[in-house]
Amino acid sequence: MNNALRTLLLSLTLFFLYQGVQGQRAVGLLQYDPDKSYDGFNLFFPHNQSTVFLMNNCGEVVHRWADFDNYRPGNAVYLMPDGSILKCKRDQNPMVDSIWAGGGGAIVESRNWGNTVNWTFEQNNDSLRLHHDIAPMPNGNVLMISWELKSLEESLEAGRNPALIDQGKLWPDYILEYSPTLDSVVWEWHAWDDLIQDFSPVRDIFGVVADHPEKIDINFDTHAGHPDWMHANAIDYNPVLDQILISVPYFHEVWVIDHSTTTAEAASDTGGRSGMGGDLLYRWGNPITYRQGTAEDQQLFFPHDLRWVKPEAQAGEEGFGLLSVFNNRVDAVVSTVNTFQTGVDPMTGLYSLENNTFSPTSFTRTEVHPEDASLFHSTGLSSNQVLPNENLLVLSGRWGRAFELTPDNEIVWDYVIPIRAGQPVSQGEVLGINNNITFQMRRYAPDYGAFTDRDLTLGEPLELNAGESVCNSVVSIDSEDEISIKVFPNPVVETLSIEDMGIGVHSLRIFDLYGKVVIQKELVGSEVSLSVENLSAGMYLLQVDNGSSFKFLKQ
Repeated sequence: MNNALRTLLLSLTLFFLYQGVQGQRAVGLLQYDPDKSYDGFNLFFPHNQSTVFLMNNCGEVVHRWADFDNYRPGNAVYLMPDGSILKCKRDQNPMVDSIWAGGGGAIVESRNWGNTVNWTFEQNNDSLRLHHDIAPMPNGNVLMISWELKSLEESLEAGRNPALIDQGKLWPDYILEYSPTLDSVVWEWHAWDDLIQDFSPVRDIFGVVADHPEKIDINFDTHAGHPDWMHANAIDYNPVLDQILISVPYFHEVWVIDHSTTTAEAASDTGGRSGMGGDLLYRWGNPITYRQGTAEDQQLFFPHDLRWVKPEAQAGEEGFGLLSVFNNRVDAVVSTVNTFQTGVDPMTGLYSLENNTFSPTSFTRTEVHPEDASLFHSTGLSSNQVLPNENLLVLSGRWGRAFELTPDNEIVWDYVIPIRAGQPVSQGEVLGINNNITFQMRRYAPDYGAFTDRDLTLGEPLELNAGESVCNSVVSIDSEDEISIKVFPNPVVETLSIEDMGIGVHSLRIFDLYGKVVIQKELVGSEVSLSVENLSAGMYLLQVDNGSSFKFLKQ
C-alpha cells in the first residue's frame, strides 16, 4: 500500500471513529457541496415541539426562538427583514377545539430577534379558525387563511347537495388581512361569496358551472363531504400585481384573486383593478373543477407551497408571473417540484382562457430526486423555494428531509431534521415517516436585512452526539496532488456520478474501511457513472489514477 493511500485510509478511519459510536450518518447534514449550493440560513419549525430554528448550511443551529412547551406549529413561520419572525402556532391539544382538521392553527405571533413578543392575533372559536399559512405584506399587514363555519341550513340554502354534507356543516375558507398597527382586520375575501351550483334551480347562485370558471362550484367535492371542503394550505402576495395566490389541495388547484378591491367589492363580482371583484382571476391545475377538460388535463395533485417565484418582478423581467409548487400526490410514491408560467397580462392583471381553460398546458420545469424519486415523496405538507441561483430548495415534509438541487438536477445539499417526537435524536438513528414532520423550510441569503449586526458564528448541530464539524466530515476531500474530481451524490444509493477526470481511460478503485479493494474498473471519458448498488452500507474511499480521492457513504 503506497503512502498516499495509507494516509487517506488513516484519515478515513479517524473520520469513521468519530461517527462509529452512533453508527452511520442518518440525520443532520448528509451532503453538502458549498461550491454549488446557495449560501444562506435555513428557517424551519418542526412539529411536535415549540421552537423555531435558524440553521446554516453546515447543519449548525445559529439562532432559535423557544416557546412554552404546550404550543405547537400551526404551521408556517417567516423571517422578516428586521430580524423578527412571524409564526403560526396552536395549543398542543386540538381536541378542545370546535373546528379541527389537519393544518389547524389558532395564533399568529410576531417575535423580535431576542424572542420578545411584538404582537399576537388569535382566532379559534366555534365559528372561525386560522390554519396553515400566512403572507407578510410590504405595508406590515399580514394575510391569513381561516375556516368559517356554515351550518346545514346555510349550506342547503347555497345549493349544496345534501349527500355531500357529512357532518351537517361546512368550513369554507376565507382570507383576512390583519393590521398590527391598528390591531384589527382591515380586508376580507370569502369563498362563500363566490359560489355557483347547478344542483338546485331555486337558489340564487344557480347557473351553468362550465360557463363560469371565475366561480367556485359548491358541489365539487373530493373529501367525502367532510366539512374541511377546500383545505387551502398556502397563501402568497404579489405587490406588483396586488393579487393573492391560494393553494387549494382538495380542488387540486391554484387560485388567484384581486386584492385591490374593498371588502364589499370582494363580496361581489365587480370592482377592483380587474373589474371582477372577488371572482377568481385565475385557476389552474384541474379544469374538471369547472367542468372543462378531462382527467388527463389535471396537472396538480394535492399541491402545497404554491409561490410566486419572483413576486417583485416587474413586467418584462425574468420570472414575472412564474409560479412554483410542491406537487404532492403525482402518484402513489412520487412527488415533484414544478414551475409554470401563468401568462398574466401586466397591463390589466388578467389571465387569458384558451379552449375554455387557463394556460399553460404543461410545466416549465419539473424536478424529482435524481437517484430515487420516492425520496421526494410526501402525501402532505412540504415546501419548495427557487433560490436566486436557480437552485431548488425542497422539503419532503412527512420525512423532514430537505434537498437542494441545481438546474441540472444534481443534489448539492441534503439534510434530515434530527427530531423524533419533538426531541433531538443522536447521530446514526434512523427516522421513519412522520417522526420529524415539518411544514416548510425557507433559506435566507447572508446579506438579508435580518442578519445585519447579528452574531451568527456560534452554532452546533441539532442532533446529539454529532462528532466533529459536520461540514468538515461530509465535504472533506484528501488528495496528495491536490487534483479534485466531482463525485455525487453523497450519500449514494445506487450510482456514483464522476466528473472532471480528463479525457481518456481511467482506472478507478473503491476501498473499504480496511483498505480492501471492493470495486476496480476502467472507464472511458471525463464524465462517467459507476454502480455501487451491490456494496454494503458504510463508508468507502474512491481513488482515481489521476491522484484524486474521495470519501463517500453508501446507504
